[in-house]
Amino acid sequence: MDSGEKQVSVSELAARTFPFVGARGRAQAQPLFWLGTAVVAASLAGVLGWFLFAWPPHEDEALALFVGRGSFGQLLHTVIGERGGAPLHFVFAWIVVHLGGGLGALRVVSLLFAVASIPLIALLGARLADRTVGLVAAALASGTWVVIFHGVYGRMYSLFLFTSLLSFLALLPALERGGRHRFVLWGLALVATLASHPYAVLVVGAQVLFVCLRRVRLRAAFVTLAAVGVAGIPFWWADIVLRNRFDVGVGGGGRQLGSPGSVLHYFWWVSGDFAAGHYAWSVPVLLLALAGTVLLARRRARSVVLAACVIAVPAFAFTVATLGSSTSPESRHLIFALPFFSTVIAVALVEVGRLHPPLTAAIAVLGVATLIVGEVRWAHQKTPPLFDGDPSTEVQAAKAAAAWLASTSRPDDVLLGYEPLFLRAWEADRSFSNHVIPRADPVLFARALRKLGLPLGHGIWVFDASDTTNVRERQTIRFALPQPAASFEGHVYGPYLVIRSRRPLVSPARYLAVSESVMRLGQELRISDASVNLQTMRQAESRL
Repeated sequence: MDSGEKQVSVSELAARTFPFVGARGRAQAQPLFWLGTAVVAASLAGVLGWFLFAWPPHEDEALALFVGRGSFGQLLHTVIGERGGAPLHFVFAWIVVHLGGGLGALRVVSLLFAVASIPLIALLGARLADRTVGLVAAALASGTWVVIFHGVYGRMYSLFLFTSLLSFLALLPALERGGRHRFVLWGLALVATLASHPYAVLVVGAQVLFVCLRRVRLRAAFVTLAAVGVAGIPFWWADIVLRNRFDVGVGGGGRQLGSPGSVLHYFWWVSGDFAAGHYAWSVPVLLLALAGTVLLARRRARSVVLAACVIAVPAFAFTVATLGSSTSPESRHLIFALPFFSTVIAVALVEVGRLHPPLTAAIAVLGVATLIVGEVRWAHQKTPPLFDGDPSTEVQAAKAAAAWLASTSRPDDVLLGYEPLFLRAWEADRSFSNHVIPRADPVLFARALRKLGLPLGHGIWVFDASDTTNVRERQTIRFALPQPAASFEGHVYGPYLVIRSRRPLVSPARYLAVSESVMRLGQELRISDASVNLQTMRQAESRL
């Protein structure tokens, strides 16, 4: 009996999970590959749909939706010229708002891109190794905190994962087979990636390095890259704006990274979020990844070269970068590397399954299942509210506070920060004020205050004692008013203290003076953001 017949004779579970090499096995592999991928994607969609509203609204989600309330021209000016960041994400937020949607619809966008990334991960794994590896890599990636959390969170990270996967999947056939249409598709995918996140520059850098090392079809590749460079000028500019805001430069010695040791620790932390967490899981997972890399290098060295480029470029960039005090790269910023990490782990597990089936196949299946369970456990440990939601009393308090804001709001109210309560109030009343003064950035603070029409309306401020940035999270907050108390009205809803000025504030100078008084009260109430806001206001005064 030849090896192909032996592979067909394994147990049904092993055969369906690991379609081994052989004439009949190859014929069965493709439909099983797509069926398995569809099951993984559908399972992820169900989980994300269940969690969609469990995670409490976040300030960054409110930011995207409030910026999206303006015209399309205003949106582009704000994102590219003032804030910097990810224009494509804000375009989706603008579409959501102008179609009448809110937070739920914005999160559905994240869900769709996360689910759509699963078949792309499977395809990339199949191209780097084989279909079985691709299917296992997709299953492993789908259970990670990075995918589950950002598949719910209404920000740009699942979009970034999706577009970066498109760019890698377009790059490989363009280099291998050539053709103008393949290079055009690669260029379009790269432009979409650049529009998705500022860290897309690392994706472009990794692909440039791979093109140079691969040394095939260099002319077509560099013509494509040059076209991408020109087409991406608005996105390069947005990146420069963002880097200037967060004081990012070159030269090493940054406060977060800037040295080989700190970069290595950062990658160790990222590997935990890409798998089952840290500490007890780190060594076995990293050993699996190392074994998979060695095995893949023996079979397809070019695949390992590409994976190495994806790791080497960020490592170099973070080593030489000077990062400001407010800049701290996290695991989500390297989400484009997740498919490669999951693939090398999958290679090791699949090779175990192929040693002596059906016994080793069952062991490999158990290993995959154990790792996915560990990933989900880590996701719950890292962000419990994603699974459990906020306490019911806090949810009801937020609804009551938002209802009061919506019922008393005026179109010219001046709001400090993109508070989730403001988002809830806007969803209840679409005429709710859009005059938001950004926090924690004195340049944006002063610019936004200067742009408001005079005279200014009433000021509204929110203190949240349950916020995770506080030294101690609390479910209640003491009622208090700034001085002079007669100038304000306030209401307590669970952990929320909502303060409103009784009279319009008229001028920027008056708004700053009153806001500083409110923030001093916040310091007394031990609200951590109050100190940051007070410092921002004092710096903004000099700019006004």
